Amino acid sequence: MKKIMIFVLCSFIGSTCFSQTLSKADFIEDLEYLKKTLPVKHTNLFAKITSPAFETKVNSIINKADTLNYDTFATELFKLTVGIGDEHTFVEPKFTQILPIKFELFKEGVFIIGIDRANSAFLQAKLIAINNHSINSVISLFKEVIQTENKSYFEDHFLHFINNPSFLKGLGIIEDNSEAEFTLVDKNGKQTKIKLAAVEGNDISNIELTFAQSDMLANKKKGNYWFNYDSDRKTVYFNYNNCRDEQDNPFAKFNGELFTYIAQHQPEKIILDLRYNSGGNSGILSPFIEKIKNSYLNSKGKFFVLIGKQTFSSAVMNAVDLKRNSNAIFIGEATSGNINHYGEVRGFSLPKSKIVIAYSTRYWELWKGMKGPLKPDIHVKYSIKNYVEGRDEAIMQVYRN
Repeated sequence: MKKIMIFVLCSFIGSTCFSQTLSKADFIEDLEYLKKTLPVKHTNLFAKITSPAFETKVNSIINKADTLNYDTFATELFKLTVGIGDEHTFVEPKFTQILPIKFELFKEGVFIIGIDRANSAFLQAKLIAINNHSINSVISLFKEVIQTENKSYFEDHFLHFINNPSFLKGLGIIEDNSEAEFTLVDKNGKQTKIKLAAVEGNDISNIELTFAQSDMLANKKKGNYWFNYDSDRKTVYFNYNNCRDEQDNPFAKFNGELFTYIAQHQPEKIILDLRYNSGGNSGILSPFIEKIKNSYLNSKGKFFVLIGKQTFSSAVMNAVDLKRNSNAIFIGEATSGNINHYGEVRGFSLPKSKIVIAYSTRYWELWKGMKGPLKPDIHVKYSIKNYVEGRDEAIMQVYRN
């Protein structure tokens, strides 16, 4: 199969400006344009929803146009994409604010792993409620706007939007998108409430936060790809974070250096970490895949692939290739991307709100007859205790095999 770039529309709008004060007529114009345009552009919009059902859903939003604002309009569009059921057909509003807090899901619940410096005492605290909405009710509301068929897909997107004040306002969890109140149980067992003011931005990775820990091997270096050698355990750890070439270090060059190192040091195991890779160009990893297939490391107990709820799109394509054509043992959580899926994304802007509607232009059948995500051979349930102490359960499993 020829592997090509799957585009992610992170900045489709560019520098276009718009007003968030939109009229009933503006919303209706956007919805009529969406109803007419999406079925034409999408490769198979009606794979999981019928044409009449799609039109009924759009018309139901039109009927409430006089009650909408920008945030609630975006929320209604998210609900519409849930009905469509395509992981690569999604909504990209122009969000401009974010709450300076980062959460992660552990087997014990939802915990703070990053927060602004002024509130660093609340690192590792467990989230109980947002603006007096219990965490269970918050999750229920999120299930109306994020697809739930794939549990990992839901969890990944839930974590992505839970610190987005516009998203929370659109769901009715907060009334004012300038701040939110979080009810927490801190690491000492004390329940407390804190208010956080929204800051300018839309990407939490660009916000200065204090984090709970930094000792995880996965956090050791930056970049799209890098490797580390543990001489005591004779294990190469290869972190592949992004399916894109680095300008100053093309992957083909990096791959050559990696396998030269392997030839020199003769490691007993190799770990490929795909847990934090959301996609790009699936062909970038091809040189590694071809080399590892013919390596002495391609045998049970020597080659391990880590996958998780952030493994999506092209990273799933790479993982499926290795699952079918290597002897790797897969460890972690199910991928957020499904094995067979619509993709190769394009997008268009709605005329008035300028909200981007991303849509699929191709169907990828990577493994005939398979449904849902790629699941690990060894499932890992991560704990907050191990996380804050810098222990990675997935890598711990490698050393048990």
